[in-house]
Amino acid sequence: MAGTLILVRHGQSEWNLKNLFTGWRDPDLTARGKEEAKNAGKALKKRGFSPDVCFTSALKRAQHTLDLMLAEMGVVNMTIVRNQALNERDYGDLSGLNKDDARDKWGEEQVHVWRRSFDTPPPGGESLKGTAERVLPYYEASILPLVKKGRNVLVAAHGNSLRALVMQLEGLSPDEIVAREIGTGDPLIYEIDENGKVLSSEAI
Repeated sequence: MAGTLILVRHGQSEWNLKNLFTGWRDPDLTARGKEEAKNAGKALKKRGFSPDVCFTSALKRAQHTLDLMLAEMGVVNMTIVRNQALNERDYGDLSGLNKDDARDKWGEEQVHVWRRSFDTPPPGGESLKGTAERVLPYYEASILPLVKKGRNVLVAAHGNSLRALVMQLEGLSPDEIVAREIGTGDPLIYEIDENGKVLSSEAI
């Protein structure tokens, strides 16, 4: 029996709009972000998807996105598991800084390395590799077993925590995953069999 795993990056946050490094800081959604979350819920409802259990991070932009999606799907009394293992990558000393100001301070090339390399962390923060090292064990222990049992699981999280999952699900290399863009509010759907094998994947 195949289960369904749906991954959704939170809608646009207030700091996305201001071009700030966010990481573990906790801004909420913008008006556009709320609409993106609602539209994701509408798209999933149109496809007939109904989650059996939901997972999200400890950050309110992801939690709010999930709540808005569930409201659009007409889902109530849902089991929601919140865990910081699904938090965004920690940007350390870059958190709260404008990305242009960071380039002025450290240089375009250095900031690009911090943002887009797989295993080079910013000062005081995490690389994508480090993010994957906390996301993937949690996924394998808490989320994948439910999907393998045929459950429909919805995960609302963040660009980099979802990159860690997509890398494993799609068998991507470090170079491929750092180049992969995951749009705000764009659901990714994976059908997974009882052995954990991905049978199909689709973006809607």
